Amino acid sequence: MKVPLEAPYEMAPGIVAGIDRTIVRVTTSDGAVGLGEAPSPGDAEALLGELGQQLVGRDGSEVLAALGCIERPAASHRRDGKVLIRNPLAGVEIALWDLEARNAGVPLHRLLDDTWRNEIAFTEYFAYRDGLEQSPCDIAAYCARMIEEHDSPAFEGKLGVRPVEDDVELVREVRAAIGPTRTLRLDANMGWRLETARQALALLEPFDVANVEEPVGSFAEMAELRQSTAIPFSAHTPDIGLASELGAPDVLVIGLGFCGGIAGTVRFIAECEDAGVGFWFYSGDLGIATAAYLHIAAATPYVDRPSQSLLRWTTDDVIVGGPFSPEGGVVPVPTGPGLGVELNEDAVARGVERFSRQGPYDFYAGPRLPRY
Repeated sequence: MKVPLEAPYEMAPGIVAGIDRTIVRVTTSDGAVGLGEAPSPGDAEALLGELGQQLVGRDGSEVLAALGCIERPAASHRRDGKVLIRNPLAGVEIALWDLEARNAGVPLHRLLDDTWRNEIAFTEYFAYRDGLEQSPCDIAAYCARMIEEHDSPAFEGKLGVRPVEDDVELVREVRAAIGPTRTLRLDANMGWRLETARQALALLEPFDVANVEEPVGSFAEMAELRQSTAIPFSAHTPDIGLASELGAPDVLVIGLGFCGGIAGTVRFIAECEDAGVGFWFYSGDLGIATAAYLHIAAATPYVDRPSQSLLRWTTDDVIVGGPFSPEGGVVPVPTGPGLGVELNEDAVARGVERFSRQGPYDFYAGPRLPRY
């Protein structure tokens, strides 16, 4: 299915106009239903075909245990700034966890561990957006409005789409708009060359930047940058061993797809903690996967920093009452059984019709912007 954003936004790999996902509904022989979300619209074909048929008639708890033990793939180091994950069984695994918790009559986080928090922190996003924010002043005004309307305490925004002097002006304007105490994180999406990144980070240090995501295209280059800046780094490449060995990036940022769903993600976070590598969730999922993030974070003390969020920009969702909307920088953890969300059938129909009529988004559509 296909859900548009409020407006397309610019990032170094191109332009993002919306979200494509596969929604999974697992129904047991007694009529109970669990909901899941897979990271690619192409996953639907696999689940409706031979892969899905292999699961029909099997015991749900048995399948859940088997899926939770699947070894995750080796980390693939990218240099294109794109994060494309295809793992259709992740949606099934999430749905089976939803079923297990619904059958137990408890919120999912109660099955995962003790409850450590009832509200989960998210950042606001900012970027150049078509027809909306087209200048540093526009973006700064948007951030100020998010503070006024939603009391947002943390912001993360896109750099690397324009020359460094423009990036510095953008950060200067945003920092002035949000004040000195709110968190400011940045994301260059591998849009800088090493020398450009070194120059940019030196110019950005006076603005109290809490983190820069993927300033360059490799962990080795981040380790080299570490020698000239105190600003922490994050990355989407889920290589815990190399991050620990090199001391960069400081934080890994992924969703549920790479780890195959909930159990694999919980293990991944535990491995990050053991290695001293930070973790938060990435942005760009719909309400079912976001609910799963909320439950994992509620049961995992280590996920204690704001995760990324496109929630404010998502125009539709697949869950009743969605999309989630942060207030004061947090989203309450659902309290109902399972994931605590229900499917909005009308919204699903809209998303499916939109996908059937328009096809998938050309994710990172448009020409890749030059690396500065």
